Amino acid sequence: MGLIDLLFGLKSFTHGIHPPYHKDTAGKPIRRLPFPSQLVLPLNQHIGKPAIPLVRKGREVVRGEPIAKADGHFSVPLHAPATGRVRTIELMPTPRGPKSDAIILDVYEGSTQEVLWKQPREMSDLSAEEIIRAIQETGMVGLGGAAFPSHIKLIIPEGKQVDTLIINGCECEPYLTCDHRIMLEHPKALIQGIHYAMRASGASQAVIGIEDNKMDAVEVLRGNLSKGSPVRVEAVETKYPQGSEKMLIKSLLNREVPAGGLPADVGVVVNNVGTLAGLGHLLPEGRGLIERVITVAGPGIVKPGNYLVPLGTPVRHILQQAGYEGARTEFILGGPMMGPAVSAMDTPLTKGTSGLLVLNEPSIEEESNKIWPCIRCARCVSACPMYLNPSMLGQMAAKRKYEEMAQDYHLNDCFECGCCSYVCPSNIPLVQYFRIAKAINREQAT
Repeated sequence: MGLIDLLFGLKSFTHGIHPPYHKDTAGKPIRRLPFPSQLVLPLNQHIGKPAIPLVRKGREVVRGEPIAKADGHFSVPLHAPATGRVRTIELMPTPRGPKSDAIILDVYEGSTQEVLWKQPREMSDLSAEEIIRAIQETGMVGLGGAAFPSHIKLIIPEGKQVDTLIINGCECEPYLTCDHRIMLEHPKALIQGIHYAMRASGASQAVIGIEDNKMDAVEVLRGNLSKGSPVRVEAVETKYPQGSEKMLIKSLLNREVPAGGLPADVGVVVNNVGTLAGLGHLLPEGRGLIERVITVAGPGIVKPGNYLVPLGTPVRHILQQAGYEGARTEFILGGPMMGPAVSAMDTPLTKGTSGLLVLNEPSIEEESNKIWPCIRCARCVSACPMYLNPSMLGQMAAKRKYEEMAQDYHLNDCFECGCCSYVCPSNIPLVQYFRIAKAINREQAT
């Protein structure tokens, strides 16, 4: 931490909230979870067109083998997370809610589950365009939760120029610590992935932003940087939602992304630490994304920790391995602020799933208070990092004035961080109202 930070406070943005962070699993090293007997692999694990199956019922596949190809440029392929046999392709539950086509893979229990499909490449020989193509071939998406195809993020729009790559190591959601452990345990892969992303995007410098409740990660990464490196590590204030792209850009560079704009509009590309550490591993070996680290935590979990889990692992299997307690429980994929709740135990872990949070009876009862009318206290206005008026938006949503919410009150600038719902003393589910309004506006626009 520099002298300026000590004198004037850590780098940050205005507004936001400070929820209890519950980072109890931060000291638990990453451990591999046993393979389940069956994997459920949705073809739409990313934003964009779903992948197209390359396999059919009865086909044997080996771990790492491509089993679905990208459907065009705005799509990514899917690889077999385990050696086994394709049972079928059918509609299955997904973390997003609606059922979607998924490859059901029966895992061979006697297999060593060694990665048998890979095509090593010499990364130093590749051009920026070839690196971007190689990233798409890995099937990598943003592992922070958005699941945006990683190769698309690194393609700079025509007329734009990027000078800085920001690496998001904030992990500001309560309970989640998987990114923290990746920074501590895989610093070399992360730094290698950063250099690949810089070459692909043309950025001349990179900044790793990490909240100051992870100073051990700050020191580890600084210790792995060579003298004169274009990469630097900055500690930022621990505050939610510090990990949002626009907030982190403001905190680290004091640049403001315009309404409706992209980070590239201010010369920036943002990637998650897990994404780049994954690319650091996968690109030289020519392998696909077949597993990821997740945090399994919450008051209902018996053995909380950070686990390396094959993609497609059902929630039921994770819970059997980690153990959970409580007659009434709520399961959340991701963090409590933005993660969706799931009820189907067949729901699989997908590329964008960063955690499994289990709340038991006391936690549920604490959060299930009655909804009261808005008292116009303006706490939501003071908390909103995008300077919106959630109270007014909520009242307009109640009157179903969805178009006016977007046109006059900048509904689409809301990225659904949940700050407004968290601070509301009337327990109004504002974020849910906004999601409904956006969905209706999208339907009417098509």
